[in-house]
Amino acid sequence: MISSIIEILVMLNPFALFLYLEPIRKDLTHKSYLLVIFKASLISFFVCLLFFFFGDVIFRKIFAINFESFRIFGGIIIFSYAYIFIVRGEKALIMIKENLDDLASEIALPFMVGAGTISLSILLSQKHSYVIGSLALIIIFTVNFLTLFLLKKFRDSIEKRKFKKAFDKNMEVLLRLNGFFIGAIGINMMLTGIKNMFF
Repeated sequence: MISSIIEILVMLNPFALFLYLEPIRKDLTHKSYLLVIFKASLISFFVCLLFFFFGDVIFRKIFAINFESFRIFGGIIIFSYAYIFIVRGEKALIMIKENLDDLASEIALPFMVGAGTISLSILLSQKHSYVIGSLALIIIFTVNFLTLFLLKKFRDSIEKRKFKKAFDKNMEVLLRLNGFFIGAIGINMMLTGIKNMFF
């Protein structure tokens, strides 16, 4: 279970998400920021839980799509995002300019939930029982939320501006470094999908 938790947490990437949310971190109060992140985490959790329980049925019986095709497509998307993270770094940030009421859903999709997390949620159901898998998803989104909370609290506690700049630069380095791990996951998903389809 631990390896599955780590794999999805790497895909969720709370460090990168913290950077993505730079615009709203400046505009929202601490309380409003945490409330939006909490709601986004809940939305993302329930979406992943839905695909954990019914993902295989949705793909095979409702849409008649081979899951391996989705895995390959998800791998391509993940690799593309990883390439952007590595090459462009902080310039890859997307500015969120929606109303505050819509921020939670805007953050959940596509920042927290995408092809990668959906694929990994379905794979989680193939590796673990419903109880263990559900517990893993609870742990994953709790850790993700707590990481975002602690990063925000730590950054707010830094008084001198030069230290805040240094903190932001180090976070950008982590974003680029994590891009290599995400890219490796994407390539692995593509290779696994191709292998399962033809061999």
